[in-house]
Amino acid sequence: MGQAPCNLCWFQRAFMFPLAVVLGVAALLEDRGVWRYALPLAALGLLIALYHVLLYVGVIPQALEPCGDGPSCSSANMRIFGRVPIPLLSLASFTVITVLLLQLRKGT
Repeated sequence: MGQAPCNLCWFQRAFMFPLAVVLGVAALLEDRGVWRYALPLAALGLLIALYHVLLYVGVIPQALEPCGDGPSCSSANMRIFGRVPIPLLSLASFTVITVLLLQLRKGT
């Protein structure tokens, strides 16, 4: 979107980018044990994303600013299709990945 991410977005990216590589390699190698090393990445990313969303919607007191050192995630130009905020999109992504990895864990 042409803007630098806030600190919490950076932390979420620190967990999402390695997941893309780990899951891609596991898919190529047909590694059904990928949940052992991908699930911790996804779960930690999910926790950071959940914290970010709770800050975004105001459940956590406003004194804790999610975007103190960067652009604000609450501005209108930080939404997909003008409606879906970036923090919520990140939470949804980590949630889906975590649920799928947990299902894979049950299957092995």
